[in-house]
Amino acid sequence: MSAPTPTDRPDLALRPADEGDFEALLALRLAAMRESLERVGRFDPQRARERLSRGFQPAHTRHILREGELVGFVVVVPRERDWLLDHLYIHPSAQGQGIGAWVLAQVLRDADALHMPVSVTALKHSDANRLYQRHGFELQAEGEWDLYYLRQAR
Repeated sequence: MSAPTPTDRPDLALRPADEGDFEALLALRLAAMRESLERVGRFDPQRARERLSRGFQPAHTRHILREGELVGFVVVVPRERDWLLDHLYIHPSAQGQGIGAWVLAQVLRDADALHMPVSVTALKHSDANRLYQRHGFELQAEGEWDLYYLRQAR
């Protein structure tokens, strides 16, 4: 299965993040993940803060803007053997509008240009699993709470 081609979305843009963006991105992550985490009994704002702060790397973080408004963020960490799609969050008010697919298509286009595979972890029972599978990610392993995917280099 091949990834969809990036669609022309002049209303969407990716912009670099900086150190001062942490609190806004944390609030966005909490909003985006709340329903999925509550469904499995794992919603914990403090744990979410610790996880995001532990790996917060502004150099690898991009704001997702729709018509100039922050609606999400994505973090892609280049590693020696692959790229890690560490975070991709869309605010609930902007979900289901093709924004995540647009962002993922941009990430995969860039990875493909360098022939790099992309790894991602998704919470079990999260709607994000369908998005990753539609874009060619294949399940590699299953943990207690998460599913681990890899999309091979193209």
